[in-house]
Amino acid sequence: MAVITEEHVIDSFADALQYISYYHPPDFIAAMTDAYGREKSPGAKQAMAQILVNSKMCALGHRPICQDTGTVNVFVDVGVEAKLKWRRPLQKIIDDGARRAYLLEENPLRASVVADPLGARKNTGDNTPAMVQVSMVAGDKVDITVSAKGGGSENKSKFVMLNPSDSIVDWVVETVEGLGAGWCPPGILGIGVGGSVDKCMAMAKSVLNEPIDITSLRERGPQNCVEEMRLEILDRVNALGIGAQGLGGVTTVLDVKIAHFPTHAASLPVALIPNCAATRHLHFTLDGSGPAVLDPPDLSLWPSDIELKTPDALKLDLNSLNAETLAELKPGQTVLLHGTLYTGRDAAHKRMVEMLNRGEPLPVDLKDRAIYYVGPVDPVRGEVIGPAGPTTSTRMDKFTDQILSQTGLKLMVGKAERGAQAIDAIRAHGAVYLIAVGGAAYLVSKAIKASKPVAFHDLGMEAIYELQVEDMPVTVAVDTEGRSIHEIGPARWRRG
Repeated sequence: MAVITEEHVIDSFADALQYISYYHPPDFIAAMTDAYGREKSPGAKQAMAQILVNSKMCALGHRPICQDTGTVNVFVDVGVEAKLKWRRPLQKIIDDGARRAYLLEENPLRASVVADPLGARKNTGDNTPAMVQVSMVAGDKVDITVSAKGGGSENKSKFVMLNPSDSIVDWVVETVEGLGAGWCPPGILGIGVGGSVDKCMAMAKSVLNEPIDITSLRERGPQNCVEEMRLEILDRVNALGIGAQGLGGVTTVLDVKIAHFPTHAASLPVALIPNCAATRHLHFTLDGSGPAVLDPPDLSLWPSDIELKTPDALKLDLNSLNAETLAELKPGQTVLLHGTLYTGRDAAHKRMVEMLNRGEPLPVDLKDRAIYYVGPVDPVRGEVIGPAGPTTSTRMDKFTDQILSQTGLKLMVGKAERGAQAIDAIRAHGAVYLIAVGGAAYLVSKAIKASKPVAFHDLGMEAIYELQVEDMPVTVAVDTEGRSIHEIGPARWRRG
């Protein structure tokens, strides 16, 4: 019998991680294209257009779909009769593959994993360790499913212990309504029901990797209670009107996947894990004949008639922001940014606030300036910057009032909604919050014409950069009066 070696695993795993960094699964492209065709909300339709155009650009350019190239999630099914030539723990073997993929010079992927989460939180530099789940199954092969899960959607994971008589559907719908847009809809909901706490969460994560089939399910009709539940959740969540990027629209989820397992008679554990518009996963099988062969998808899968034109967009000069100009911006308005844009996210904000508290001057003057919540991928092949999509803005909410009041910052760019604390600060200081499309990182990066680090160089991708942008597409999310498109849009498109 053929032997499956460590090299087979490492080579296949590294290739798979590179593959999913720039290729969406074909079923996801088909579902997103269908949703784009049915979308009635102009803002949501334009967001979907950017996601689809970005996806094709990444497939052609072999660059990451999203700047958050995710933590590595791996499900390994080892056949009990498989002949293995492994001398080390599977965790170390898989980490070797992840390390090779994330440090590949031709397409480096962003390292986001930090060690010592309770202390220094220092970046491991190569995105290891991977999150590995192993099962022993019948057969003589090794099946591996790999996914890259971004922090925005991962952070929206939920778990609850319901009573056996409670409604799972009601809990899911109410929970999704409260998630906001930080998980970058439209995407997929993974739901685990039963088992134990750990089993339930693992099922919710694993089921996200199953093929999108909700349309065919609806056409043939549900044949059991699980399929009925999938359709009910899909319809009720989409009726919430959240829409793409939370802008309001008819499609919030593309599919709902449910896995279940026997559980204690007194328990009903339920886990919910959303997958974002940068859904990335792949399955391959090792049989001892060598590394897996990964064929690229047919480029004809991507639609060719997507419109990105925004003729009514306002051009905003970031080098001459003033109260009058900002007061004219309204929620939902499309804006094209020109000029100087600084970057800064969690670590940079924390450090800036610490400096302000000590009475120290900041290394950059933010008065009447704009800041972009982003941690880009490293550039290659003459790029100014790598894929540079927005990160979830709510993590900066606790810093917002102090930053606005003590620096004179006037404009922020990120993704998803802001909380009440941040909106109050935006209103009080006459600032504005804009959003870029999460899941369109490579497309956004093409609007950045120059980039240089200017502060906090030791923070790596979280350092402060000075960017020069031209025609960077964004949407007004919160205006100077505190009105939010993430409240206005869903309310407009809510059904029932």
